[in-house]
Amino acid sequence: MAVFSSIRRKPMKNLNDSVSTLNGVGPKKQEALFDLDIHTIFDLLTYFPFRYEDFVPKEIQEIVDQQTVTLKGEIAAEPTISFYGRRKSRLTVRLLIDHDVIPVTFFNQAWLKKQLQIGQKVLVHGKFNAVSKSMTGIKLMKSNSKNNFSAIYSVNNKITQKALQQIIQQAFTEYYDVIDDFVPKWIIDKFRLESFKKVIHDLHFPKNHDDVKAALRTAKFNEFFLFQMQLQTIKTNHQKNEDARIMADKLTLMPFIEKLPYHLTGAQDCVVNEILADLHRPYVMNRLLQGDVGSGKTVVAAITILSTILSGKQAVMLAPTEILAEQHANGLAKLFAGTDVNIALLTGATPASARKQMLPRIKNGEINLIIGTHALFQDKVKYNDLGLAVIDEQHRFGVNQRRKMREKGKATNVLSMTATPIPRTLSITAYGEMDVSVIDELPGGRKPIKTTWIKNSQIKTMLNFLQKHLKNNEQAYVIVPLIEESEVMDMRNVTETFEKFQQYFGNKYKVGLLHGKLNENEKNTVMQDFKDNKTQILVSTTVVEVGVDVSNASVMVIFDADHFGLAQLHQLRGRVGRGSQQSYCVLIADPKTEIGIKRMNVMSSSTDGFFISQKDLELRGPGDLLGKQQSGLPSFQVGDPIADLNILSAAQDVAKQVTDNENWKDLDENQELLKNLTTLNENTSFD
Repeated sequence: MAVFSSIRRKPMKNLNDSVSTLNGVGPKKQEALFDLDIHTIFDLLTYFPFRYEDFVPKEIQEIVDQQTVTLKGEIAAEPTISFYGRRKSRLTVRLLIDHDVIPVTFFNQAWLKKQLQIGQKVLVHGKFNAVSKSMTGIKLMKSNSKNNFSAIYSVNNKITQKALQQIIQQAFTEYYDVIDDFVPKWIIDKFRLESFKKVIHDLHFPKNHDDVKAALRTAKFNEFFLFQMQLQTIKTNHQKNEDARIMADKLTLMPFIEKLPYHLTGAQDCVVNEILADLHRPYVMNRLLQGDVGSGKTVVAAITILSTILSGKQAVMLAPTEILAEQHANGLAKLFAGTDVNIALLTGATPASARKQMLPRIKNGEINLIIGTHALFQDKVKYNDLGLAVIDEQHRFGVNQRRKMREKGKATNVLSMTATPIPRTLSITAYGEMDVSVIDELPGGRKPIKTTWIKNSQIKTMLNFLQKHLKNNEQAYVIVPLIEESEVMDMRNVTETFEKFQQYFGNKYKVGLLHGKLNENEKNTVMQDFKDNKTQILVSTTVVEVGVDVSNASVMVIFDADHFGLAQLHQLRGRVGRGSQQSYCVLIADPKTEIGIKRMNVMSSSTDGFFISQKDLELRGPGDLLGKQQSGLPSFQVGDPIADLNILSAAQDVAKQVTDNENWKDLDENQELLKNLTTLNENTSFD
């Protein structure tokens, strides 16, 4: 069913009435409409055209060269026909428009000659050549035609354009009185929206493009607004739980914040306020914290963890790998020194004897911060009162794994973190069940990574550049797309590249090898050696560890860079730039497609992860970007969540304003909206 729905119920007529109530819609037409997913009068009225034919005549002086337009004129001379090739014809008509005579040529429409007479006034639709002042005709109509601007619908072989238009006209006339606004009046006034009645009229029966443009703007807002209202309603209904409240406030946390080794950035401070406000409410928090590599997400998580522990509850931090869990444990131990936070590290590598001592202390609450991997949500691990789960690199965990972690407490608040910037389009739609906080500012003193795009012919220059930085005791990543040589894809593989780098740098520098076919212990050993500077160059596929800090690594080299998505390239680039020295990213590619060239230009001109991720979405599309495991963008009838991002964002903001008032369902101004949402929830499922 469409995203709009019926509103005020009248005794006799209702927009939820079946289309079969219309005269002339018998079983055959009803079946044809059902095939178009049109079941109710509302479905019919909101089955909007996918394009419009514009036959409104234009003035010659207004026309741009090669523009497809309609001209109105008089037949000035007898049409002529010439034949060529096999059954091909050329019909030429001279059209008098004011004082100009415009030759119009129709190809393979010789039969038109019988319909044309000297002095006859006609409309000619075609492509205009402004240089020669001539036209290639497509369609010819009588000058008194009333359908100069008409809607074109997607139909099937069971119903024609004309029949569908007639049924829509009939429905609009008969149900006109029950088409009411469902968007509250203050929103209509604020955004200068049109009435729902006018939207339906102007999208089906417009006079010109201006009518369509204004109506489409409102239709898109309405569609996005109702979608966001449904998300907000589902969210608040599912989350309400008094046990979720975390009472420690900003004032209580200030001594800890003031002792941090650095000041919070404005973005970090803003996000902390958003999270604490969330935790004070009687709802289970489900918030996504996104921010570029090095933006300071871990410090925000630490403040959130401390607020939970000061409220007498436990917290966990879930990391995708042991090496990352260990890094978090060491870092947080330093931050929480001198506080009441008692930390334990629990991973698959934790010895059985240590685990045996640890589990009872977790169960009785003595240990109040547990950092680890998948071991944290195993059945044997029992918590005293789990109030918060921080999930780092949340996309590395499946839906069921995240659910298991939440279910370890009575009302577990969840703070998911990702260093992969998510386009606003996706954060509003595909991640619509979560509140989203963004750290869009890097700490002071952090130097932007300098990115260069070179061709394969310039590899020697790259090697000299790399050698210079290795001499300064710096380290480098070298990323290639394939593990082994492929007969299908002409790209570098990690094994061959590793051997070439070993050969080139000889005994001067140690080269490491990392790829997905190594087992976990082997991967950990390789990463640890690189972190400890036992190896200076790490040749790897994209499995190179997300989030692991190697502050001495200052150069990132990516071979065949045009074969990676923008978001992935940005994520890889974020492996360097962790230390105080200037860092560099070298993209090596000879792109053969326009998209490949655009990717290289975007990457070499911007370090803004959110800009890059939005560009990635535009270039690749939501399905490719999210992969098969994600649902992608919901389908909308008139709105495009990528192209209409500003409207989508405004609709989300307003939906939040409506539902932020806990009594919004009792307000008179929202009663029509509630009826609409009730109908939506009966017909729509959100997984």
